[in-house]
Amino acid sequence: MTTNEQGLTGERADILEFLGKHRGFLRHTAQGLTDEQASTRSTISELTVGGLIKHVSSTEQHWAEFAQGQGGSTPTEYTPEMMASWQDQFRLVEGETLADVLAAYEKIAAATDELVRTLDLDTSYELPSAPWQPPGVFWTVRRVFLHITAETAQHAGHADIIRESIDGQKTMG
Repeated sequence: MTTNEQGLTGERADILEFLGKHRGFLRHTAQGLTDEQASTRSTISELTVGGLIKHVSSTEQHWAEFAQGQGGSTPTEYTPEMMASWQDQFRLVEGETLADVLAAYEKIAAATDELVRTLDLDTSYELPSAPWQPPGVFWTVRRVFLHITAETAQHAGHADIIRESIDGQKTMG
């Protein structure tokens, strides 16, 4: 049975350890980068290391709110302003620095970790209506935390490819 530094055991300790591991991989991809490098598109994709960290932060915060019963609905129509705002979560915009994005990520991660320690993992909420989501689908708080972990791991891999293309640094290997 896993026991973490806060004395948690079992499932909660496992979730915190697994999520922390993948957050560490994501943060590692930004280590030593300048703001310019963190904004560099090094592949055919629009993605950047800084933008991915910003996106993961936003996504984690959204799902943490959902886990607390604060889920909203997804709009059925998207205005140009909404689309621009959505695209901006994938890049550093004027006035943003990698250090700022990483600091915000740390705060969001700490808040999520506290939720992992305290929320009832069996509580479930209906997913917001969305064009890709049929009505009546419920996720437990546990599944939300697993989803946050999966999103973090997936985007850490994306960031690793981008970083390796910038200067050869890899998270592993």
